[in-house]
Amino acid sequence: MRRIALFAALATIALAAHAQLNETEQRIVAAVKSRMPQAVELLERSVRINSGSLNPDGVREVGKVFRAEFDALGFKTRWVDMPPEMQRGGHLVAEREGTRGKRLLLLGHMDTVFEKDSSVALWERRGDRVRGQGVGDMKGGNVVMIEALRALQAVGVLDGARIAVMLTGDEERVGRPIERSRAPMVELAKRSDAALSFEGGPPLGHVQGASISRRSNGGWTLTVRARPGHSSRVFTPALGYGAVYEGARILNAFREQLVEPNLTFNVGVMLAGTNVSYDDATATGTAFGKGNVIPRDLTVRGDMRYLTPEQGERARQRMRAIVAANLPGTTATITFSETYPPMPPTEAGMELLRQYSRASEDLGLGGFVAGDPASRGAGDIQFVAPYIPGIDSLGVAGNGAHTDDEDMEIASIERAAVRAALFIYRLTR
Repeated sequence: MRRIALFAALATIALAAHAQLNETEQRIVAAVKSRMPQAVELLERSVRINSGSLNPDGVREVGKVFRAEFDALGFKTRWVDMPPEMQRGGHLVAEREGTRGKRLLLLGHMDTVFEKDSSVALWERRGDRVRGQGVGDMKGGNVVMIEALRALQAVGVLDGARIAVMLTGDEERVGRPIERSRAPMVELAKRSDAALSFEGGPPLGHVQGASISRRSNGGWTLTVRARPGHSSRVFTPALGYGAVYEGARILNAFREQLVEPNLTFNVGVMLAGTNVSYDDATATGTAFGKGNVIPRDLTVRGDMRYLTPEQGERARQRMRAIVAANLPGTTATITFSETYPPMPPTEAGMELLRQYSRASEDLGLGGFVAGDPASRGAGDIQFVAPYIPGIDSLGVAGNGAHTDDEDMEIASIERAAVRAALFIYRLTR
């Protein structure tokens, strides 16, 4: 009896949800659901191709798989090659011209963190889940995007929509110079009204959050020089404190004076001694020193993340001031770099979230809240944030992204695709 009552309650919820959808929207939902076996097959085909960021040939092979899908949907597609010295596979761009509704930029990526020598299985089905290279991050999200668009075409409402798609080939390890690798994306953003990104979404039963803000990703390098000498003369006016004490002073001052919400400044590696060297390309270094010698050199590599440009500039100014207040006998410098710009929260982003949440509720799939920006890493959507509002986390649900146990809930393809299809339909009317 309890099971019958549960089924009756679920049926009532489903009927109430569908009552919120007009006839066209109900047909869109049906079109998505009718293709789930083919959607899983498309995902498997793409996942069985290794496409680590440093495997350009694999990225291009995945690009061919997805390009054929967009061609069949009536998009004009092109492949954007990157310079050979960048050692990246390039990007897939697909566009549909129209005159109706918002101009949308849909974002995904074809590369994964799993390079050609990875021991992780390409594809391993486990009941209602699948484990494999990039199943969640983010080939599953690419399939969600394609199936949502396919449903709109099947119902006859894709024509007239203004939609551009960019699937990058180096999101996990962005090609340098960044200005070159992300120039096509910025160009598309300047011709769009909003960006929708299909990185991983929330698991069923969890608080459903979508990202409308993300913190920056960048780095900093601290270099300290001091007067070397015999350790018996450390702290004297002639030789001073040495590089290690100066470095310790600076780092501890960062910890004591800079901490605030949404700002982090991690110390990743530190080398000190009489002589040190560090290779950024291999993230390895060496140090030589003795306990009875005052250390001359210290180098630190760290990262810094912040939510707004103003917060980032405030932190940099404080750090420079701390670095400049040197202990006797020492000098220090700090430099900064930024890979991903911040994506601060905006009212326009909140409005996108409200509309996405409303679509999900109308489908009987529950509402969405703004996700905590401190809980997410960096993503491509941040490169377009200076130009247009955006929303991320529209993809599949899974666990273990970037690990040997990355997996995905197969049923989440359907949930994410019906949400995306309805959301895109309403934005482009």
